[in-house]
Amino acid sequence: MTEPEARFYESQGLRLHYADWGNAAAPPLVLIHGGLDHCRNWDAIARALQPHFHIVAPDLRGHGDSEWAKGSSYTLIDNVVDLTRLIAVAGLKDAAIIGHSMGGMVAQAYAGTFPERVSRLAVLDGTFLSFANPMPIDERMSRWIKQLDRIAQHEARAFKTIEEAALRLSGRNKRLTQEQALHLARHGVRQHADGFYRWKFDHYQRARAPYRLSPDDYIGLWSRIACPTLLMWGSESFLADPEAAGLLAHFKHAEMLKITGAGHWLHHDRLDEVLTALRRFLGVPV
Repeated sequence: MTEPEARFYESQGLRLHYADWGNAAAPPLVLIHGGLDHCRNWDAIARALQPHFHIVAPDLRGHGDSEWAKGSSYTLIDNVVDLTRLIAVAGLKDAAIIGHSMGGMVAQAYAGTFPERVSRLAVLDGTFLSFANPMPIDERMSRWIKQLDRIAQHEARAFKTIEEAALRLSGRNKRLTQEQALHLARHGVRQHADGFYRWKFDHYQRARAPYRLSPDDYIGLWSRIACPTLLMWGSESFLADPEAAGLLAHFKHAEMLKITGAGHWLHHDRLDEVLTALRRFLGVPV
């Protein structure tokens, strides 16, 4: 299947999109993108694994072709609710899940909440904790409201062409090939009535809501994950090494794989190496 089918479902009143790569008789595999990204960033992984799995890749709320939330904030918990709804609607029983960055955090939270529903879990640079002393609630509330005010006054970046948007992506990740950057930009922007292209994601995603899971909450969820788990980390990521931070101790069946020469976007920076690791972990021919 060269292109996935666009499908939609509803969660908490929002119309949410997912890419369905077909092969419905095969075991289900869900691919969850990171923050300010979209489901089509998985295309190279999806095409390689599609002969072995029924692959579904959602656009998280406020991303890609999914609706934006109105009058509320974006939280990890809301994304877990949406994932729960997607898996039920699409009939993805005993699914394997791969998540990148924030998508990895969503996947871990789901697998910890419903450990009996996940067959395997792979997380690409999405396992970390912050043990910094939390600010008092009044400071968190004040900071959040100021962030919302700034975003409300923000004018979204506009691009004359998709190529211009691709250059912006290349500036964020120097390892992207021109072909990769164009692909990501093509699916990451939408042309407006004025002829300019703008990112599909909702800029309110950038606001950090004051009600968030605590480190103890994350650890509690991780400790409940029952399936085999693969934690992948790029040696040049801006996130800390999960193994060095001692996070593996909170998982029952986790293994760690460090990808040398990769940054945060492991599957773009070292695609072949990541695919080989995922094939081995998922039990398909390398």
